[in-house]
Amino acid sequence: MIVTLTANPSIDRTVELDEPLERGAVQRAVATREDPGGKGVNVTRALRAARVTSIAVLPAAPGDPMLAALDAESVPYRAVPISGRIRSNLTIAETDGQTTKINEPGPELDADAQRALIAAVVEACDGADWLVIAGSLPPGAPDDFYAQVVRAVRAETHPAPRIAVDTSGPALAALVEAELAVDVIKPNAEELAELLGRSSEEELEAGPDAAVALARTIPATRVRTSLVTLGAVGAAVVAPEGAWFAAAPKITARSTVGAGDCSLAGYLIASVEGAHPSAALASAVAYGAAAASLPGSVVPTRSQVDPDRVVVTEAGTVAGSEPTRSTS
Repeated sequence: MIVTLTANPSIDRTVELDEPLERGAVQRAVATREDPGGKGVNVTRALRAARVTSIAVLPAAPGDPMLAALDAESVPYRAVPISGRIRSNLTIAETDGQTTKINEPGPELDADAQRALIAAVVEACDGADWLVIAGSLPPGAPDDFYAQVVRAVRAETHPAPRIAVDTSGPALAALVEAELAVDVIKPNAEELAELLGRSSEEELEAGPDAAVALARTIPATRVRTSLVTLGAVGAAVVAPEGAWFAAAPKITARSTVGAGDCSLAGYLIASVEGAHPSAALASAVAYGAAAASLPGSVVPTRSQVDPDRVVVTEAGTVAGSEPTRSTS
């Protein structure tokens, strides 16, 4: 079982255009949709679509539209009551796959709500294989809130689940600097560059070598495995067993919203089924590509994902050598 924590969930509203977005103009949408969202929620949705048991832990008041949206999709959840209303995020999707996002800040999480949320996570993690901590921090939460969650889960859950983290900025920096040896982080190129203060998003997305080299500088006392998504280029994984790169398959992108969340779900799906890190990487890239091919933040089913299309090469492989095709 996989538990996800989304401290700042959202209702994700997607508006699709059939022409490029033009500032200051009046444009008509060709389609709209709403989905329950937030990174951890999306991971649980993707896991459930793959028939992997998962529950989402989140703050939400009774009767909040977010909970109704989760109920409509039959997504299991544990909600910690708060006084504010869950935020709404707007995504504008153009025909070439370009997306523009406007994210609201979300309701404030006071000290009592923070303690209740940590307690709910600890309770949900009893017997869990993984805990996924994902998304931005809500207003009111300190930078080290996720580090507090990890410490509480490891102190009060026996055996403690493995922990995967997908966040950014000060929240990610505080967690890594706490030297908690989390099992997996999933930064994109921009987030990895910001975390380590070196390189740039453009340099890292130009090819896997720079991203792998940078991820390798993170001590194992802080992070055991780094799954780095590199946009349309693909993704790389740096693990104790080694490092690998997987090129993204050719797709027609429709919306990139939630694609990174589905990548993490794909990695975890393969991991809980005993896959080698290179095969888990192939699963991650296949899930991300499938998600980007779908509208809004729709998550793919297993039948829509094909890891066999993803070619994985060991990092540092000499150009021109025969790549290794991953099996999942």
